[in-house]
Amino acid sequence: MQLFQKLKGGLRKTRQKLGDRVRSILSSYSTIDENLYEELEETLISADVGVDTTLAILDALREKVRRYPGNGKDPSIIHDLLAETIEEVISPATVQNELNLQSKPSVILVVGVNGSGKTTTIAKLSYYFKKMGKRVMLAAADTFRAAATEQLLEWGKRVDAPVIHQQPGADPAAVAFDAFQAARARDYDLLIVDTAGRLQNKANLMQELAKISRVMKKLDSEAPHEVFLVLDATTGQNALQQAKVFQEISGVTGLVLAKLDGTAKGGAVIPICRELNLPLRFIGLGEKVGDLEIFHPRSFARAILESAEDEA
Repeated sequence: MQLFQKLKGGLRKTRQKLGDRVRSILSSYSTIDENLYEELEETLISADVGVDTTLAILDALREKVRRYPGNGKDPSIIHDLLAETIEEVISPATVQNELNLQSKPSVILVVGVNGSGKTTTIAKLSYYFKKMGKRVMLAAADTFRAAATEQLLEWGKRVDAPVIHQQPGADPAAVAFDAFQAARARDYDLLIVDTAGRLQNKANLMQELAKISRVMKKLDSEAPHEVFLVLDATTGQNALQQAKVFQEISGVTGLVLAKLDGTAKGGAVIPICRELNLPLRFIGLGEKVGDLEIFHPRSFARAILESAEDEA
């Protein structure tokens, strides 16, 4: 229950845009008709759910209403059926795929555009896994920006995780290789590797990420064991487009949605999960290192449809 309350609080802006509006629509109708569905459609699209995903949700919702026992025309049944439908849309990839972190050390390669919250998310991931009892090492393989290494070093101090780094402009793959060797030699459980995020030069980024993966496979044929893409929730539908590019160039295995607490565009989670068929692993709900939560589809679907009235 405490986690659900935190989720509701973190999704406050999205709930105001989506949950409050849905409740208002349902209360203004005495029966379910096409006008109600049209208003729901407008509301979902305005909350960054996207046109295709909105239409798919409404098709499924209509079918649930048709099959509803007894009086299937009472608008009050829509709320729970809509939450159930959203859960079904976002669940499959997340529920069916377990994290592949059985190796020692396991390697998580973290990718994402600059400014997405990537480095802060790495600190949060470090904190999360250290709380689970794992020994975590970091690698500063974003050597393109000197500030990226400095930022990671600072976070490393805060979460008590050593950071392997080299001079600005060094070969990112060499940094990753050295860090993997160090993690193995010092008996660490997990190595989290930061990478550059220069999407404007896709070809170079693709080559760089491919080289990092290639040199790691010299030490472990299955490395990197996970590739997490960090997306900025405040960018809404643009996050989906970024995700499609990174999925193409870096073999993404899971998503982390950062800054979800600071946006009314949390509805973008739904098309991201549906269209990419990738598991959403974690969501960021604040600025502190402990503000990273495992993504639970049911809790998310119900939280975004809660309204301010539900907190009374």
